[in-house]
Amino acid sequence: MKILCVIKQVPDSNAAVRVRADGKDLDPAGLKLVVDPFDEFGVELAVQLREKGKPVSEIVAITVGGDKAAEALRTAMAIGADRAVHLCDPKFDSANELFFAYLVAAAVKKLGESFELIVCGKQNIDLDAGAVGPALAEFLDLPHVGAVQGLEFDEAGKRFTARRRIEGAEEVVEGALPVLLTIEKGLVEARYPSLPNLMKAKKKELKVLTSADLPGETAAEAGTVVEALTPPPPRADCRFIEGEPAEMARELVRLLREDAKVI
Repeated sequence: MKILCVIKQVPDSNAAVRVRADGKDLDPAGLKLVVDPFDEFGVELAVQLREKGKPVSEIVAITVGGDKAAEALRTAMAIGADRAVHLCDPKFDSANELFFAYLVAAAVKKLGESFELIVCGKQNIDLDAGAVGPALAEFLDLPHVGAVQGLEFDEAGKRFTARRRIEGAEEVVEGALPVLLTIEKGLVEARYPSLPNLMKAKKKELKVLTSADLPGETAAEAGTVVEALTPPPPRADCRFIEGEPAEMARELVRLLREDAKVI
């Protein structure tokens, strides 16, 4: 079983995010970037399948992004991926998840590789669209099961049973490989890469593909352009009312009437 793990580098959810001066993108200065947590579940799943003795021949990680995205691929290899593919070119810059999936599909076809299992997160925490997995399955003409929370394989590693939650019930999907699965939180718990594995990851193969390798595949085909990013308005200061309950109630009514003017 050859597994492809599709990952994306995203801003850390705890990072302070600022909009770039031109209003077109995030300001990269001081912005911490990480592997999307949902995509990490996919890498962890692949590694655990191998550790459990399933016939996993190779685990490959792939992403689209600038030079820094190589760090995400090194993290995936530190977790346990054997090698990685980095689609890196300014012509690939786009916030469109469909275009991300289109590029990954184009790379898979270009490399001429076949994968029995493709995994990615059910969504990404930056755009939260959940489009990469379903779109990639469509571009590669593969069956797709989304938001998987339970997964089993037969001994031969040829068939799978996936479980996922639907409204008020659990859905069980059985099928044969190849398949693309998007992984929901709870299926596995992503590990922290150890320092020795981080060092080993630096020696693993990381293949870079540019627009020269994928001619004609440019962000212009994505069909979307970011016109502006606007940070949310600052929150108003929180005021605390102290005193006895009756006094606090009277003060609250006064503030609502005189300051907020809502009553």
